[in-house]
Amino acid sequence: MSRLHLHLISDSTGETLENIAKAAIAQFDDVEVVRHFWPMVRSESHLDRIMAEVQASPGMILFTLVSGDLRVSLERRAGALNLPTVAALDAVTDALSRMLGQEAKARPGRQHALDAAYFARVDAIQFTVAHDDGIGWDNWEQADIVLAGVSRTSKTPTSIYLANRGYKTANIPIVPESPPPDALYNLKHPLVVGLTTSIDRLVQVRRNRLLSLNQAPETAYVDEDRVKSELAFARRIFADNSWPVIDVTRRSIEETAAAVIKLVEDRDAA
Repeated sequence: MSRLHLHLISDSTGETLENIAKAAIAQFDDVEVVRHFWPMVRSESHLDRIMAEVQASPGMILFTLVSGDLRVSLERRAGALNLPTVAALDAVTDALSRMLGQEAKARPGRQHALDAAYFARVDAIQFTVAHDDGIGWDNWEQADIVLAGVSRTSKTPTSIYLANRGYKTANIPIVPESPPPDALYNLKHPLVVGLTTSIDRLVQVRRNRLLSLNQAPETAYVDEDRVKSELAFARRIFADNSWPVIDVTRRSIEETAAAVIKLVEDRDAA
Protein backbone atom coordinates (compact mmCIF):
# COMPACT_ATOMS: atom_id res chain seq x y z
CA MET A 1 0.00 0.00 0.00
CA SER A 2 1.32 3.43 -0.98
CA ARG A 3 1.59 6.13 1.69
CA LEU A 4 1.16 9.82 0.99
CA HIS A 5 1.35 12.89 3.20
CA LEU A 6 -1.18 15.44 1.98
CA HIS A 7 -0.92 18.97 3.36
CA LEU A 8 -4.12 21.03 3.08
CA ILE A 9 -3.42 24.74 3.51
CA SER A 10 -6.30 27.24 3.52
CA ASP A 11 -6.77 30.88 4.48
CA SER A 12 -10.37 30.11 5.51
CA THR A 13 -12.08 27.20 7.26
CA GLY A 14 -10.67 24.69 4.78
CA GLU A 15 -14.03 22.99 4.29
CA THR A 16 -13.89 23.39 0.51
CA LEU A 17 -10.33 22.09 0.40
CA GLU A 18 -11.18 19.06 2.51
CA ASN A 19 -14.09 18.17 0.22
CA ILE A 20 -11.92 18.48 -2.89
CA ALA A 21 -9.21 16.32 -1.34
CA LYS A 22 -11.73 13.71 -0.20
CA ALA A 23 -13.31 13.46 -3.65
CA ALA A 24 -9.92 13.13 -5.36
CA ILE A 25 -8.52 10.56 -2.91
CA ALA A 26 -11.63 8.39 -3.35
CA GLN A 27 -10.54 7.69 -6.94
CA PHE A 28 -7.50 5.70 -5.82
CA ASP A 29 -7.18 2.25 -4.24
CA ASP A 30 -4.58 0.92 -1.82
CA VAL A 31 -3.34 4.34 -0.76
CA GLU A 32 -2.84 5.38 2.84
CA VAL A 33 -3.24 9.15 2.92
CA VAL A 34 -2.05 11.04 5.99
CA ARG A 35 -3.82 14.39 5.93
CA HIS A 36 -2.31 17.43 7.60
CA PHE A 37 -4.91 20.18 7.90
CA TRP A 38 -3.88 23.84 8.18
CA PRO A 39 -6.87 26.28 8.22
CA MET A 40 -6.95 30.07 8.68
CA VAL A 41 -3.43 30.63 7.32
CA ARG A 42 -3.15 34.39 6.80
CA SER A 43 0.35 35.38 7.86
CA GLU A 44 3.96 34.65 6.97
CA SER A 45 4.70 33.61 10.56
CA HIS A 46 1.93 31.01 10.42
CA LEU A 47 3.34 29.72 7.15
CA ASP A 48 6.77 29.47 8.81
CA ARG A 49 5.40 27.03 11.37
CA ILE A 50 3.57 25.03 8.74
CA MET A 51 6.58 24.63 6.48
CA ALA A 52 8.60 23.21 9.36
CA GLU A 53 5.94 20.49 9.67
CA VAL A 54 5.83 20.00 5.92
CA GLN A 55 9.59 19.48 5.85
CA ALA A 56 9.27 16.86 8.61
CA SER A 57 6.53 15.01 6.69
CA PRO A 58 7.11 15.82 3.01
CA GLY A 59 4.29 15.26 0.54
CA MET A 60 1.84 17.02 -1.78
CA ILE A 61 0.56 20.48 -0.86
CA LEU A 62 -3.02 21.35 -1.82
CA PHE A 63 -3.93 24.95 -1.06
CA THR A 64 -6.48 27.74 -1.31
CA LEU A 65 -4.78 31.06 -0.60
CA VAL A 66 -5.95 34.33 -2.11
CA SER A 67 -3.03 36.41 -0.84
CA GLY A 68 -0.53 36.75 -3.67
CA ASP A 69 2.39 37.16 -1.27
CA LEU A 70 1.52 34.03 0.69
CA ARG A 71 1.02 32.01 -2.49
CA VAL A 72 4.42 33.07 -3.85
CA SER A 73 6.08 32.29 -0.52
CA LEU A 74 4.43 28.88 -0.26
CA GLU A 75 5.31 27.88 -3.81
CA ARG A 76 8.90 29.09 -3.41
CA ARG A 77 9.42 27.15 -0.19
CA ALA A 78 7.77 24.03 -1.56
CA GLY A 79 9.95 24.26 -4.68
CA ALA A 80 13.07 24.38 -2.50
CA LEU A 81 11.92 21.09 -0.94
CA ASN A 82 11.02 19.59 -4.36
CA LEU A 83 7.41 19.21 -3.27
CA PRO A 84 4.43 19.64 -5.64
CA THR A 85 1.83 22.33 -4.95
CA VAL A 86 -1.68 22.50 -6.38
CA ALA A 87 -3.89 25.60 -6.18
CA ALA A 88 -7.24 23.84 -5.85
CA LEU A 89 -9.52 26.58 -7.17
CA ASP A 90 -7.32 28.37 -9.72
CA ALA A 91 -8.65 26.65 -12.84
CA VAL A 92 -12.30 27.32 -11.94
CA THR A 93 -11.65 30.90 -10.79
CA ASP A 94 -9.64 31.71 -13.93
CA ALA A 95 -12.36 30.30 -16.19
CA LEU A 96 -15.04 32.31 -14.39
CA SER A 97 -12.91 35.43 -14.62
CA ARG A 98 -12.64 35.05 -18.40
CA MET A 99 -16.33 34.32 -18.83
CA LEU A 100 -17.50 37.17 -16.57
CA GLY A 101 -14.92 39.67 -17.73
CA GLN A 102 -13.87 40.67 -14.25
CA GLU A 103 -11.12 39.94 -11.74
CA ALA A 104 -11.87 37.70 -8.78
CA LYS A 105 -11.99 39.42 -5.40
CA ALA A 106 -9.07 38.28 -3.23
CA ARG A 107 -11.12 37.88 -0.07
CA PRO A 108 -10.47 34.77 2.05
CA GLY A 109 -13.58 32.99 3.33
CA ARG A 110 -15.96 35.08 1.25
CA GLN A 111 -18.18 32.03 0.66
CA HIS A 112 -18.86 31.96 4.41
CA ALA A 113 -20.23 35.50 4.55
CA LEU A 114 -23.14 36.06 6.95
CA ASP A 115 -25.62 36.84 4.18
CA ALA A 116 -29.29 36.03 3.76
CA ALA A 117 -28.51 32.53 2.50
CA TYR A 118 -26.45 31.83 5.60
CA PHE A 119 -29.28 32.79 7.96
CA ALA A 120 -31.72 30.79 5.83
CA ARG A 121 -29.57 27.72 6.42
CA VAL A 122 -29.55 28.40 10.15
CA ASP A 123 -33.36 28.65 10.12
CA ALA A 124 -33.59 25.44 8.09
CA ILE A 125 -31.39 23.55 10.55
CA GLN A 126 -33.37 24.78 13.55
CA PHE A 127 -36.65 23.83 11.86
CA THR A 128 -35.37 20.40 10.87
CA VAL A 129 -34.07 19.52 14.34
CA ALA A 130 -37.43 20.55 15.82
CA HIS A 131 -39.37 18.40 13.31
CA ASP A 132 -37.51 15.11 13.48
CA ASP A 133 -39.27 11.75 13.73
CA GLY A 134 -42.82 13.06 13.38
CA ILE A 135 -42.51 15.88 15.92
CA GLY A 136 -44.32 19.17 15.26
CA TRP A 137 -46.59 17.78 12.55
CA ASP A 138 -49.08 20.61 13.14
CA ASN A 139 -46.82 23.06 11.27
CA TRP A 140 -45.37 20.83 8.59
CA GLU A 141 -46.85 23.21 6.06
CA GLN A 142 -43.88 25.49 6.77
CA ALA A 143 -41.46 22.79 5.57
CA ASP A 144 -39.93 22.65 2.12
CA ILE A 145 -39.62 18.87 2.23
CA VAL A 146 -41.18 16.07 4.26
CA LEU A 147 -39.47 12.67 4.19
CA ALA A 148 -41.53 9.59 4.98
CA GLY A 149 -40.34 6.02 5.43
CA VAL A 150 -40.13 3.06 7.79
CA SER A 151 -37.61 3.03 10.60
CA ARG A 152 -33.91 3.09 9.57
CA THR A 153 -34.33 4.39 6.03
CA SER A 154 -31.94 7.32 6.70
CA LYS A 155 -34.66 9.91 7.19
CA THR A 156 -32.93 11.88 9.95
CA PRO A 157 -29.41 12.13 8.48
CA THR A 158 -30.86 12.98 5.07
CA SER A 159 -33.02 15.67 6.68
CA ILE A 160 -30.01 17.21 8.43
CA TYR A 161 -28.02 17.20 5.20
CA LEU A 162 -30.88 18.89 3.36
CA ALA A 163 -31.14 21.47 6.14
CA ASN A 164 -27.48 22.32 5.66
CA ARG A 165 -28.35 22.99 2.03
CA GLY A 166 -31.05 25.43 3.18
CA TYR A 167 -34.16 23.23 2.97
CA LYS A 168 -36.53 23.11 5.93
CA THR A 169 -37.10 19.37 6.25
CA ALA A 170 -39.43 17.35 8.46
CA ASN A 171 -39.56 13.55 8.59
CA ILE A 172 -42.12 11.01 9.72
CA PRO A 173 -41.75 7.28 10.43
CA ILE A 174 -44.26 5.04 8.72
CA VAL A 175 -45.45 2.51 11.30
CA PRO A 176 -48.41 0.21 10.47
CA GLU A 177 -49.56 0.17 14.11
CA SER A 178 -49.48 3.97 14.29
CA PRO A 179 -50.52 5.57 10.97
CA PRO A 180 -49.31 9.11 10.18
CA PRO A 181 -51.51 12.09 11.12
CA ASP A 182 -54.04 13.23 8.54
CA ALA A 183 -52.03 16.45 8.14
CA LEU A 184 -49.46 14.52 6.11
CA TYR A 185 -51.98 13.92 3.31
CA ASN A 186 -53.15 17.52 3.04
CA LEU A 187 -49.85 19.39 2.67
CA LYS A 188 -49.67 22.00 -0.11
CA HIS A 189 -46.25 23.66 0.12
CA PRO A 190 -43.84 20.85 1.09
CA LEU A 191 -42.79 18.11 -1.31
CA VAL A 192 -43.43 14.77 0.39
CA VAL A 193 -40.89 12.12 -0.62
CA GLY A 194 -41.04 8.46 0.32
CA LEU A 195 -37.83 6.64 1.22
CA THR A 196 -37.61 2.89 0.84
CA THR A 197 -34.93 0.21 0.82
CA SER A 198 -34.46 -3.51 0.27
CA ILE A 199 -35.63 -6.01 2.87
CA ASP A 200 -32.16 -7.53 3.33
CA ARG A 201 -30.49 -4.16 3.77
CA LEU A 202 -33.13 -2.94 6.23
CA VAL A 203 -32.88 -6.09 8.36
CA GLN A 204 -29.10 -5.75 8.44
CA VAL A 205 -29.19 -2.06 9.41
CA ARG A 206 -31.78 -2.69 12.12
CA ARG A 207 -29.85 -5.64 13.54
CA ASN A 208 -26.69 -3.53 13.71
CA ARG A 209 -28.67 -0.82 15.46
CA LEU A 210 -29.89 -3.26 18.11
CA LEU A 211 -26.37 -4.58 18.67
CA SER A 212 -25.03 -1.03 19.10
CA LEU A 213 -27.65 -0.52 21.83
CA ASN A 214 -26.73 -3.87 23.49
CA GLN A 215 -30.21 -5.19 22.80
CA ALA A 216 -31.21 -8.66 21.61
CA PRO A 217 -30.48 -8.85 17.87
CA GLU A 218 -33.48 -11.12 17.16
CA THR A 219 -36.80 -9.36 17.73
CA ALA A 220 -39.92 -8.53 15.72
CA TYR A 221 -38.06 -5.36 14.68
CA VAL A 222 -35.79 -7.46 12.45
CA ASP A 223 -38.18 -10.27 11.55
CA GLU A 224 -38.04 -10.58 7.77
CA ASP A 225 -41.77 -11.12 7.26
CA ARG A 226 -42.61 -8.17 9.49
CA VAL A 227 -40.09 -5.94 7.73
CA LYS A 228 -41.52 -6.99 4.36
CA SER A 229 -45.01 -6.08 5.59
CA GLU A 230 -43.80 -2.68 6.85
CA LEU A 231 -42.20 -1.83 3.53
CA ALA A 232 -45.31 -2.90 1.63
CA PHE A 233 -47.49 -0.76 3.91
CA ALA A 234 -45.27 2.27 3.30
CA ARG A 235 -45.20 1.73 -0.47
CA ARG A 236 -49.00 1.58 -0.57
CA ILE A 237 -49.17 4.94 1.19
CA PHE A 238 -46.64 6.43 -1.23
CA ALA A 239 -48.52 5.08 -4.26
CA ASP A 240 -51.96 6.10 -2.98
CA ASN A 241 -50.74 9.69 -2.60
CA SER A 242 -48.62 9.77 -5.77
CA TRP A 243 -45.51 10.76 -3.79
CA PRO A 244 -42.14 10.31 -5.46
CA VAL A 245 -40.12 7.45 -4.00
CA ILE A 246 -36.35 7.08 -3.62
CA ASP A 247 -34.73 3.71 -2.96
CA VAL A 248 -31.84 4.36 -0.55
CA THR A 249 -30.46 0.80 -0.64
CA ARG A 250 -27.30 1.68 -2.54
CA ARG A 251 -27.28 5.44 -2.02
CA SER A 252 -25.19 7.49 0.35
CA ILE A 253 -26.88 10.25 2.36
CA GLU A 254 -25.43 12.80 -0.07
CA GLU A 255 -26.80 10.92 -3.09
CA THR A 256 -30.24 10.60 -1.54
CA ALA A 257 -30.29 14.31 -0.69
CA ALA A 258 -29.20 15.21 -4.22
CA ALA A 259 -32.07 13.15 -5.63
CA VAL A 260 -34.53 14.88 -3.29
CA ILE A 261 -33.25 18.32 -4.28
CA LYS A 262 -33.62 17.41 -7.96
CA LEU A 263 -37.27 16.47 -7.31
CA VAL A 264 -37.86 19.81 -5.59
CA GLU A 265 -36.25 21.75 -8.43
CA ASP A 266 -38.22 19.83 -11.07
CA ARG A 267 -41.48 20.53 -9.25
CA ASP A 268 -40.68 24.22 -8.88
CA ALA A 269 -39.75 24.47 -12.55
CA ALA A 270 -42.97 22.80 -13.70
